[in-house]
Amino acid sequence: MYEYESEIDDRELKKVGLELMFMTPEKCSGDKGITAVELAKLVELPLETVKKKLQILKDEGIVRVIGINPKYWKFDNYQFMRMDEDNEVYKLLCCFDDIDFDRYFQY
Repeated sequence: MYEYESEIDDRELKKVGLELMFMTPEKCSGDKGITAVELAKLVELPLETVKKKLQILKDEGIVRVIGINPKYWKFDNYQFMRMDEDNEVYKLLCCFDDIDFDRYFQY
């Protein structure tokens, strides 16, 4: 189980998780997924912070890692839909109150 840095809300984890959740092929350099470096640039967070958040999401089973060097990260929508609704990470990623969807979609 994930232990929050702040018990209720981890904005950095949410930012990384939602970016992966709404990732489009155009945002990735390859079809395998996105590297941590590319993701850090997209979410404008330090690389080490992004790596820690990716590890949390991987431990929860909702992101997959492809390759070794570089590692490509991809959101696993199927596993996300199977998560317990009481899971803190699930609740965090499903709370869209303060989300600007224009960041993820082109209308």
